[in-house]
Amino acid sequence: MSHDLDVQAVTAQLAERLAATAVARDRRGGHAAAERDAIRNSGLLGLVIPKDAGGLGAAWSTQYQVLRRLAQVDSALTHVYAFHNLQIATIQLWGSAAQQADLLPRTLREHWFWGNALNPRDTRLKATRVEGGWVLNGVKSYASGSVGSDRLVLSAVEVQPDGSERQLVGHVATRAAGVQVQEDWDSFGQRQTDSGTVTFEQVPLPDAAVFQRPGETPTPQATLRTVLAQLILTNLYLGLAQGAYQQALGYLRERTRPWPNGNAAQAIEEPLLAHRWAELWLKIRAAELATDAAQQAADVALARGAALTAEERGAVAIAAAEAKVLAHRAGVDVSSEVFELTGPGATQGGLGLDRFWRNVRVHTLHDPVDLKLRDIGHFHLQGRVPAPTSYT
Repeated sequence: MSHDLDVQAVTAQLAERLAATAVARDRRGGHAAAERDAIRNSGLLGLVIPKDAGGLGAAWSTQYQVLRRLAQVDSALTHVYAFHNLQIATIQLWGSAAQQADLLPRTLREHWFWGNALNPRDTRLKATRVEGGWVLNGVKSYASGSVGSDRLVLSAVEVQPDGSERQLVGHVATRAAGVQVQEDWDSFGQRQTDSGTVTFEQVPLPDAAVFQRPGETPTPQATLRTVLAQLILTNLYLGLAQGAYQQALGYLRERTRPWPNGNAAQAIEEPLLAHRWAELWLKIRAAELATDAAQQAADVALARGAALTAEERGAVAIAAAEAKVLAHRAGVDVSSEVFELTGPGATQGGLGLDRFWRNVRVHTLHDPVDLKLRDIGHFHLQGRVPAPTSYT
């Protein structure tokens, strides 16, 4: 991989490629194999892989800017690509030095596209201890990017003699014997996230493929993975708000007729419309500023490495929560309210303007935004940072 890749130019080219078929693919759903290959061949799969492992070594804030740009045209494929990068972060934050030295260069050499089977709320995948590792049996749902992937990061639970369960995290080849990925994702939004259901039947998981063993307490540095994941969602929501805003603006300028009984000869001159449009812009602008600030805080926290404290980590989690709440509001509100300003013609199926609302409405249900508000409130009232979990 060339370290001289122009990330901004490649991102723009990829966005153009995805935009050309985004509306039709959104209607069709299913697996976007050609577009997955376009991402694979773009060089961006190595964006956050360190340079000493052969990657581009970009900061996570750079990666988020890429995600935001791609989400403006295709949030589903952006989701798939983002979760590939999240698994790279998993290797870096949870993996041993030996695992990093093996998996990061191999990802580039073998053109691996990583998928996710780590859904912490689905505990049906069980791990049984055997000599040299574990054996996996069970199911993981909402496995984003699993369809068409090469490797999967997974979580499973080991049942203890007292009936309690302890989680482990590891990785397997998607096409390993006993692994079956079902293309069963069926939602009205995010239709091409390849979020299948993965079944494991007598799948070996050797010790060398385990990132976190049962009962292992992660360090503050390791728990940054959740913050990175939350900021991925934030940038998807923000990109969707920006995409809806931009497409609606073009339609408004070119095709929207003056308001009946309004105050202007052209829609864009209507004072009431200008007022409402400013409200939409300010929602996006607030989310942009908060998200950029949270991304910079995450970069600083990652650079702290093993020296990162629990309090420092908690402050970054609060910044990410603030950004997510604002991006959530911007995504849902802007993608819905643009129709009130563009008029009935903007609802034509061929325009695909509805996909922004459908996609953001589905994705913003990932974890309750009210819990983010709770954490922000406790922080400002009591100075209390949230305990690290799979969602905070």
